[in-house]
Amino acid sequence: MDLDDLIELEAIRRLKYRYMRCVDLKLFDELAACFSEDATVSYNDGQWARSGRDAIVELLRGGLGPEVLSSHTVHHPEIDLTSATTATGIWALQDHVFNRRHGTHLHGAAFYADEYVKVDGRWLISHTAYTRTFEHRTGVEPRWDGGS
Repeated sequence: MDLDDLIELEAIRRLKYRYMRCVDLKLFDELAACFSEDATVSYNDGQWARSGRDAIVELLRGGLGPEVLSSHTVHHPEIDLTSATTATGIWALQDHVFNRRHGTHLHGAAFYADEYVKVDGRWLISHTAYTRTFEHRTGVEPRWDGGS
């Protein structure tokens, strides 16, 4: 591995971190820019799967409406450059999702399996999927103070 490889790996890490930030902050336009046009997703063991950047963003926009508060953290990346323009990655995920409408809190863990493609000098997600290792749901009082 040389310095150029390390630079590419860092660019992929930053892409995944940006993806998670955009999900939690509901920055859907910026989130769209993380995906290749023909990207695919398979969330929660395939329960929610979509093909195409626009369909993926609409899935996330619909599932992460204003009543949903979330915190997703990814760590322990295992990224492999498979060519000058492709890579794969495995990431550990910890997440908390509060649904104020339903009064539920989900705390879970999973492993993402990603594929990346470099287009016009930028790394993009071409496929992402996660498999849960555990999921714990509890009821919470649906309260939100608007936060600051």
